[in-house]
Amino acid sequence: MRYSEELIEEIRERNDIVDVISSYVSLKKKGVTYFGLCPFHNERSPSFSVSREKQMYYCFGCGQGGDVYGFLMEYNRLSFGEALRELADRAGIQLPEQEMSREEKQQEDARLVLREMNKAAAVYFHWNLLHSKRGEKARAYLTERGISGETIKHFGLGYADLYRDDLYLYLKDKGFTDQQMKDSSLVTIDSVRGSYDKFFNRVMFPIMDAGQRVIGFGGRVMGQGEPKYLNSRETLLFDKSHNLYGLNYARRSRDKAMILCEGYMDVISLHQAGFTNAVAPLGTAFTPGQALLIKRYTREVILAFDSDEAGIKAALRALPILRDNGLQGRVLSLKPYKDPDELIKAEGEKGFAQRLEKAESGRMFELNVLHDRYDQQDPGSRTEFIREMAKKLAEIDEGVERAAYVQAAANHFMVSEKDLTDLVNRYGLGYQYQKANENYKKSPETREQAGTKKADLATQPQKLLLTWLIEQPGIYPVIRRIISPDDFLVPLHHAVALMIFDRLEKGEEIFPAGILGKFTDAEEKREVAALFNARLDYEPDEEKNDRALTDVVRKVKLASIEEEMTRTNDILRWQELIVQKNKIQKLELHLKD
Repeated sequence: MRYSEELIEEIRERNDIVDVISSYVSLKKKGVTYFGLCPFHNERSPSFSVSREKQMYYCFGCGQGGDVYGFLMEYNRLSFGEALRELADRAGIQLPEQEMSREEKQQEDARLVLREMNKAAAVYFHWNLLHSKRGEKARAYLTERGISGETIKHFGLGYADLYRDDLYLYLKDKGFTDQQMKDSSLVTIDSVRGSYDKFFNRVMFPIMDAGQRVIGFGGRVMGQGEPKYLNSRETLLFDKSHNLYGLNYARRSRDKAMILCEGYMDVISLHQAGFTNAVAPLGTAFTPGQALLIKRYTREVILAFDSDEAGIKAALRALPILRDNGLQGRVLSLKPYKDPDELIKAEGEKGFAQRLEKAESGRMFELNVLHDRYDQQDPGSRTEFIREMAKKLAEIDEGVERAAYVQAAANHFMVSEKDLTDLVNRYGLGYQYQKANENYKKSPETREQAGTKKADLATQPQKLLLTWLIEQPGIYPVIRRIISPDDFLVPLHHAVALMIFDRLEKGEEIFPAGILGKFTDAEEKREVAALFNARLDYEPDEEKNDRALTDVVRKVKLASIEEEMTRTNDILRWQELIVQKNKIQKLELHLKD
């Protein structure tokens, strides 16, 4: 929808970006900037920055950046209109009724069609399971697993028929086009093989968002077949790394912690047994995005992964992700049973609840797994275990927490607390050094990267000068008679320069989020955000700063002059440019002038 720039700006101003992003990402203040783990790529060291002063976010790791609108659009997969409405509601601003632009209408229509198609498919799968003859096998499977009819209806479980075009014909009859079905990921449209369903002969698990709307599906094959579990691909509505199965119900639970399981059936079994705080990843390893999603509702997670080797490895991968995102992780012991369902059937709901109460801390679980990998009867092997344990304990940043775990580990594994403390402190120095240098490790440069680097060097002075103007507007009077926006040859840099020079000429403050909001292309937003988040190293020596400014201004102006020289056929203009070039080569700027 087309709203006035004044209204868009008012909504932006009423939604502080630090407050908004803090509800999704755990942020810690360092100086005037807030840092956290980037929600758009996997990382162990925080490189995601949020500036209250600039009202912008920027990741120094992956280059994602933007304003508060851009964050919601990227994180929650929203259109600009949806992000605007969400922020307006948050600020208590009533939006006027407006007509949508053609592009916004197309995107909104595509979302509505996809929602309706997912809903229709869920209804069809559910009917197949409950009423079709061929659904008997799937009903028998669920009955054998102990899933009641009430639970089947509660989760909207279904069955995808044996016929490969069954759903396609049903949706076609409902009026959906081939292109719409292709976009939904429910149907494959192939000019050679014809149109066929993505899911067939599978028990179907509708995946719902927090608003109880179907956004995708998971399917378990009946009988033999690969893959055993199949999920929808990502669409306008569905991003598996930022959703959890069962969260639509678990978010309402009054339990203090959430239970994180491995799969759909674990969640269903636990909910049926009364543990409605259970959720599961969507066919992939647990992700930071899913951790942040859980963090909206609780700060404690109990892992209930299978007790086999694969389940142990999954728990070991998940625990650091939970910690890195400000969540406390504990691990439920299922032994001697394989999964939560087996445990409940053997010990009942009461037994499962008692085990939940005794779930051990994530760090002690990691140490116990480490302990079992070594022969504790062999002195050499036990010594190696103690060293590895000390390395794990050295990773704990907070001194009080580290001391508590050193004491607990010393008692549990019968090690001298003093010896273990000394060892932890020794390894701690090396770990902190390694951690501090993680962001500086680089892989070998490819040819493509080398080419990009060369192109970047040609435009680097333009970027540098814009960043300098942003950080130190006081240089504007020094350069204004030499440099104009037209000297910025890259179209994006030229557009930014026009806005910056205009504000500085009027004596107005540069407002980064406002300038960023003028750009709609995602790649352009990232590049502009990078300009506002670059950091320049200023020398205490004034002469060195003068030389640095002179150098960058000279490079920008010379590139501009040389570019015009390649375009002009006017001999008089050529001569003027030669004179300008000679003057610029002799240029000397002084910041104190």
